[in-house]
Amino acid sequence: MEDILKVNKLTYKYEKENVLEDIHFSVPRGAFLGLVGPNGSGKSTLLKIILGLLKLQKGEVELFGTAIEQFKDWHRIGFVSQKANSFNSGFPATVYEVVSSGLTKKVGLFKRHKDADKEKIRAAIDSVGLTEKIGSNIGELSGGQQQRVFIARALVSDPDLLILDEPTVGVDAKNVQSFYEMLTELNQDRGITLILVTHDIGTITDKVTHVACLNKHMHFHGDTEEFEKQNMSDLYGHDVQVLMHQHDHHHHHVHHHGGENR
Repeated sequence: MEDILKVNKLTYKYEKENVLEDIHFSVPRGAFLGLVGPNGSGKSTLLKIILGLLKLQKGEVELFGTAIEQFKDWHRIGFVSQKANSFNSGFPATVYEVVSSGLTKKVGLFKRHKDADKEKIRAAIDSVGLTEKIGSNIGELSGGQQQRVFIARALVSDPDLLILDEPTVGVDAKNVQSFYEMLTELNQDRGITLILVTHDIGTITDKVTHVACLNKHMHFHGDTEEFEKQNMSDLYGHDVQVLMHQHDHHHHHVHHHGGENR
């Protein structure tokens, strides 16, 4: 099994404070990894580094066996951000249009979509279960449906790796279950490797194949079975903050403000 993503000795600091410290982990092809950690734990910083949005300061990141500094095949990585589903109802685009915009990297903005592309767009919409909404205005959809549209938009360029940042924020509980079932299908049937970033460890352990617990350091990284053998209260505690405070007594209050963007 090759690793799609390898992170080694990664440290990242803002000003003088380390946000990530000596992070090692890898994601094998075909895995469904849950990346968990409280707000301010460094999850968003780690994502931005993996997506090439922040430059490496210290350590190594490899994507598909290539050092990230040399990596060019960004279409192989799909990303669905947390902000994806904050559309207002006046936004004038249909589901089809939003999903087709995932192809612009390849097609160029003003070239006509060929039939093969139309087929891809329809297939992506179908794979997230929204065929009957294909002509609907995205602003009229529920939060969960909007989030599916953005997953379809990421799927349309056929990524090998799909990264989802807190995808169930704003999705109501009864739809969360079917949302995860859809992700499991993408992982198992289409063979897409998934990284799901979440602070909600409870709901995902029966869905994911691997877990990584981040809180500035990587506190755990392994498959779900090993993870379930861990003493959860040591690792993740009822109050996750405890983890943080052991490391970092005098700074911890900083994490509560604006920690989200890290």
